[in-house]
Amino acid sequence: MKKIAIYFISTVLSVQSIAQSVKSYSTAQAHSHNDYERARPFDDAYEQQFGSIEADIFLVNDTLFVAHNLKDIKPQRTFTTLYLLPILQKAEQNGGHIYPQDNVPLQLLVDLKTEGEPTLAALMRVLEPHRKLFAPTGSVKVVVSGDVPDASQFERYPDFIYFDGRPENVYTPAQMAHIGLISQAFQKYSKWNGEGPLLEKDRKKIQKMINDVHDLGKKVRIWATPDNINAWKTMMALGVDYINTDKVRELGDYLRTAPR
Repeated sequence: MKKIAIYFISTVLSVQSIAQSVKSYSTAQAHSHNDYERARPFDDAYEQQFGSIEADIFLVNDTLFVAHNLKDIKPQRTFTTLYLLPILQKAEQNGGHIYPQDNVPLQLLVDLKTEGEPTLAALMRVLEPHRKLFAPTGSVKVVVSGDVPDASQFERYPDFIYFDGRPENVYTPAQMAHIGLISQAFQKYSKWNGEGPLLEKDRKKIQKMINDVHDLGKKVRIWATPDNINAWKTMMALGVDYINTDKVRELGDYLRTAPR
């Protein structure tokens, strides 16, 4: 009986220790994956005060369109219309800050779907007149993903453009200064479907990657993760910095109401 009591106490303490080590999450750590596919692009995630929003862009005839595939492009769905103008409007309403709270930033993850160099050049042209709104001085951090330039070219770009890195790549300190986020596909580590517990061997692989990235002082996003409460809780326990979701309202509700 005494051994059982000791085991029970040690187990409770262990569980409490793990719970205390998990940081508190809010919608500031939520990422709206392929946000433009929602009925209300930008607005849904903004109203939930998400910390990160993703838009895929295509350069066609000098205009940046937002879509998942080239065939999905529609004339009215431009990057400027769906994202830049709403961001500028919110910043004007909030005294130059993206959110009413001046210490709450927004990460805008822009995925280059057409040839990287000209698409990035077009993106910089539309952002340049408003560069004070963008990090490092402003509250919106633009992180470029997709067909990004080679890391040796990062220093050619202005300081309001950051890049999405990969955990398997090695960057110099100068290149690392231009990395705004480090991302990887969930399938690189696991085939877990979000039901039941994550396999221990998979958990260890993911945890090592996250720890290594955090040691570099960078934040982690894992894309294509299972998208349910069990998966969200698992990602939070692992310390992922941005919880990837297509269920903006559901994740927002969960993060506001779940016990810390």
